[in-house]
Amino acid sequence: MGQYHPDAVSFAERIAQADAFVFVTPEYNHGYPASLKSALDAIYKEWTMKPASFVSYGGASGGLRSIEQLRQVMAELHIHDIQASISLPFVFGAFAEDGSIKDPMAGKAAQTVLDQLSWWSSTLKNGREANPFRP
Repeated sequence: MGQYHPDAVSFAERIAQADAFVFVTPEYNHGYPASLKSALDAIYKEWTMKPASFVSYGGASGGLRSIEQLRQVMAELHIHDIQASISLPFVFGAFAEDGSIKDPMAGKAAQTVLDQLSWWSSTLKNGREANPFRP
C-alpha cells in the first residue's frame, strides 16, 4: 500500500484489526453523512465478514432512516449487520447535565447490542479463521 497516503493505510490497518463495528451516525436529510459513505467505500476486504451495529441520532426519527440506508451498504460490503441498534430521537434533549442518558431503555438497548455483537464477532472470527472469505 506504499502508493496510498499514510492516513489511508493506517485507517485500513485499524479496520482490518477490528472484529466488530458500531457505527455512530446522525441522520442528515433522511440519510447518513457523506463522510461515513466515503470511509465505507475507501476499503473493502478489511470490512468483510465482520458484524456491525448502529447508534443513530437525530430528530423525531432518531436517525432510523440513516440506519436503513446503511443496511443496504453493509450487505454489499459483506458486513453482517445485527438487528439490534440504538436510536436517540431528539438527541439534544436526550442527555442529562452530567452526560448520562435520560432514557432508561437506552442502557438496556446498549446491552442487547453489545451481547449480540460479541456473539457475532466471535462466531464470524472463528469462521474467517477456519475458512477465509474470498469474494
